[in-house]
Amino acid sequence: MSEILNVLCIGDLVGSPGRQTVRDLLPKLKNTHEIDFTIANVENVAGGFGVTVAIYDELVRSGVDVCTSGNHIYSKREILEQMDRMPRLLRPINFPGDHPGRGVILVDVVGCKVAVINAIGRVFMNPADCPFSVVEDEVRRIQSTTRVIFLDFHAEATSEKQAMGWSLAGEVSAVVGTHTHVPTADTVILDSATAYVTDLGMTGSRRSILGMDIDAGIRRLRTQLPTMFTPAKSVEKVLNAVKIRVDKQTGKALDITRIDMVTS
Repeated sequence: MSEILNVLCIGDLVGSPGRQTVRDLLPKLKNTHEIDFTIANVENVAGGFGVTVAIYDELVRSGVDVCTSGNHIYSKREILEQMDRMPRLLRPINFPGDHPGRGVILVDVVGCKVAVINAIGRVFMNPADCPFSVVEDEVRRIQSTTRVIFLDFHAEATSEKQAMGWSLAGEVSAVVGTHTHVPTADTVILDSATAYVTDLGMTGSRRSILGMDIDAGIRRLRTQLPTMFTPAKSVEKVLNAVKIRVDKQTGKALDITRIDMVTS
């Protein structure tokens, strides 16, 4: 049995184009890159806002092992009632107050336990509990069970994401940023232990603004008026992701490689 775990982290899925891209590309990606475990951010997968039970089931069937989210997780009302029955769907662990669902999961994967934590930032975002203290407490708790720990940090500010990466350097296997839908070119291993990227990017229509309709995006910025946003429907689709190789025993990341694919 290999001592290396190959993990694929996929950027925010946007609408039906994002779902289609995962259905079409994920099986090939898993085979080509020998992927053992897949994490995808799904907070924009249902018409651009939120996720539904049916879509969650579809993504799990498509090969996504853990679904992370962010500020749009409750956009579809059914999730408020159903989330506790969707074990592989996470919401940010540092949401204030009593929220449905969970912000962390432990999964048995090819001879080791993998922990996935979901957290949300506070800079340019809605109020939330301190992500640094909440995540650090959770990491200390998990480390008695496993050292293979992944964090999806759903945040707007690049500085806040980098600060989270450095605050957890050497303590977790990876910190991957989501939310801005624009892939960043700063893949790195921090302190020879923790894989980091500021933003994974997105999965959906390539000819778009953040996966959404171009005309609506321009109209909103020109007029500053409320505008209905819907996922763009371009022929070309893009999938932004990273592959991270981790030592199962130590939890240290060995390398992080960006995977960006375009399909029509």
